[in-house]
Amino acid sequence: MSARTPYTGPALLSAGFRPFFLLATGFAALAIALWLAVWEGLLSLSSVFLPVDWHVHEMVFGYGAAVVAGFLFTAVPNWTGRLPTRGLPLGVLSLVWIAGRYVSAGVFPVGPVAVLLIDQLFLLLVGSMIAREIVAGRNWRNLKVLVPVTIFWVANLIFHIEAMKTGAAMFAHRLGLAVLVFLIMLIGGRIIPSFTRNWLVKQGQRRLPIPFNSFDGIAILTGALALGLWVAQAEGLAEALLLGLAGMGQALRLARWRGAHTWRSPLLLMLHLSYAFIPFGFAAAALSAVGILNDAATFHALGAGAVGTMTVAVMVRATLGHTGRPLEAGAFATGAFAALAVASLLRVAAEVQNAPREALLIGAGVLWVGAFLVVMARLWRPVLSKRTPAT
Repeated sequence: MSARTPYTGPALLSAGFRPFFLLATGFAALAIALWLAVWEGLLSLSSVFLPVDWHVHEMVFGYGAAVVAGFLFTAVPNWTGRLPTRGLPLGVLSLVWIAGRYVSAGVFPVGPVAVLLIDQLFLLLVGSMIAREIVAGRNWRNLKVLVPVTIFWVANLIFHIEAMKTGAAMFAHRLGLAVLVFLIMLIGGRIIPSFTRNWLVKQGQRRLPIPFNSFDGIAILTGALALGLWVAQAEGLAEALLLGLAGMGQALRLARWRGAHTWRSPLLLMLHLSYAFIPFGFAAAALSAVGILNDAATFHALGAGAVGTMTVAVMVRATLGHTGRPLEAGAFATGAFAALAVASLLRVAAEVQNAPREALLIGAGVLWVGAFLVVMARLWRPVLSKRTPAT
């Protein structure tokens, strides 16, 4: 069957990015608003998780999983040439994700085993559906994407098991976040220089991003090893040096992509600025390994900073591109991205010794919620529109 077969269902279910990017942006705002209320003692949740674990789980395996699904279900049809997952299967998958958010928050009175079974189902289905499409399309070289997706699913399982056995998830939240950061290093390291090159060529620039080469491979491998140490909670000077080296490698990668020349394209500049949070996060992890910063600073440098800003930049760009709109962020989305970046920095600064932690934390949360509400407002019309790129 041709990928051009007419689709007559609701636009929202015509492509993977549509429901999952809309759900992700709305949920990112709601989850942090709820977390602020819990933090201030204004609300209590009936979750099977401790409050902090619920917050971490929902940002990594709730928000993060939705963005990963939206990206992959949009990319895989381009890889395989097959019809995209759409209509009823996409709608059911969206409901499975929503059910996971409800049971994780304790809205439905079910026990921890039932919460595990319901919540893990989303990533299991995502991996299975992507595997089916890649195999059916004989797109063997992209089977490797199933490795991080599977690890991400396993990390979610471990999170639930840790919470049940020990009362708190101390390992799995690191593993889940590390997978998301690795995906940014891997996929972001491909699309950012590619998009930048295309734009610079149109601007008549001769100095272009350096193509992917052995240096990138070494930087990714070093970053993966450093993330592994961080997941294992290794501490000491040797670990700090490796984390610092990984950060330097990612900073050098970023410098090779000519991001300073993209200031006339905010949508493109966002990608470069987002990636800068990865070396920043490695630096925070290095300082944490020698006891200068606490772990929360690294979590938020990598989580709120790298994952939060990069996913917003990718969601805005992908939505505009796949709905046939100009690749222009606009003033509101640009401002929302800036607010999100500032929120991430404030949240890291809250962990610095003698900082006004309460004020910085609340300020970061308010900026985060406001930023995602603006992004959702920017995306909802394209997501619900049947307009598609001209062919």
